[in-house]
Amino acid sequence: MTKSRVDDVYTPPERRRRGYASALTAAVSAERLAAGRQFCFLYTDLDNPRSNKIYTNIGYEPVCDSAEYAFVSP
Repeated sequence: MTKSRVDDVYTPPERRRRGYASALTAAVSAERLAAGRQFCFLYTDLDNPRSNKIYTNIGYEPVCDSAEYAFVSP
């Protein structure tokens, strides 16, 4: 199975709300699929509804929620 991960999507504050991240994420995802990847995926923060809405608007679908744990030695 070939897959492609979209990672580290960030827009500087002074450039936000212009659609740059949406357009770039959509273009990169489409290019990866056109190059033969079976699917693209990304991780997003559940506490960031704005980015989650962007990703669903461009065609991503939620698959599952996950939790991150850290082991800290005493």
